[in-house]
Amino acid sequence: MFLNTDSKYIWLNGEFSAWDETKVHMLTHTLHYGMGVFEGVRAYSSSDHHGNIFRLQDHTERLFSAANKIDLKIPFSKDQINSAQIETLLKNNLTEGYIRPIVFLGNESMGLRAKDLSVNVAIACWEWPSYMDPEKKEQGIDIIKSPYNQYENPLYSNNKIIGTYINSIMALQDALRKGADEALLLDKHGNISEGSGENLFIVKNGSLLTPNTDYCLNGITRQSVFEIADSMKLEICESILNIDDLINADEAFFTGTAVEVMPIRSIDNNIIGIGKRGPITEALQTKYSQIVRGEDKHFSHWLTEIN
Repeated sequence: MFLNTDSKYIWLNGEFSAWDETKVHMLTHTLHYGMGVFEGVRAYSSSDHHGNIFRLQDHTERLFSAANKIDLKIPFSKDQINSAQIETLLKNNLTEGYIRPIVFLGNESMGLRAKDLSVNVAIACWEWPSYMDPEKKEQGIDIIKSPYNQYENPLYSNNKIIGTYINSIMALQDALRKGADEALLLDKHGNISEGSGENLFIVKNGSLLTPNTDYCLNGITRQSVFEIADSMKLEICESILNIDDLINADEAFFTGTAVEVMPIRSIDNNIIGIGKRGPITEALQTKYSQIVRGEDKHFSHWLTEIN
């Protein structure tokens, strides 16, 4: 994720502040204890040069759901947070980019017994050219099995809680050091969980298979692929998957807000299928791109216009 400092403003608790002046105190409670939630949202330019936010309401619903699970009461309504994300894009003259809402506790008190802490909400946005080399969308990425397992607590793996991404960060950095593009984390049973920030799908005999959400995030892009696959008459099934299922797959791909639909070329140096993007992955990629750019009216309800 690369920050483009052409963005000028950040929304903080209902007001805009200059990008370089939006700071938090060193004793901010969330900095020390990780008590907070966040979202990753994308906006896309459309063919008519307008911008749309992809599944804005769903991302905001998940933000509030995660906050509720750790007893954070967001001091704004969902409609206010939705509007603030649109306003932040407009304030920064962006019709395409990445949006980061974050909810965090203030610095009024410190320690596990801290009380009367303020709940703060910030929204930043910036240009997002590409998460990985664009050629990899066709050639696929190389991944390795991580020595770090996914968290066992479903609260940690099913919600975007600030303090719960340590395993993902360590797994990804380990994979990058070893020359891979991404990591694959397993659950406590040794079955496939997810990537460091992505859900995984495999294609076998024309059908889609993906791990259930006991130990992985039910990603919004994952949910989108379910509906897109159904519209394309593709069979899709949640299942327990292991490394051999992935090695022997006809195709495999990751999904996520950042990577969108990203083909997987190999796992632990084992080539998957034809060793590059397969036909079903390509079809899903194409359809996803058409949807987020407003070219498929059947899914227009997923888009919120920036105006």
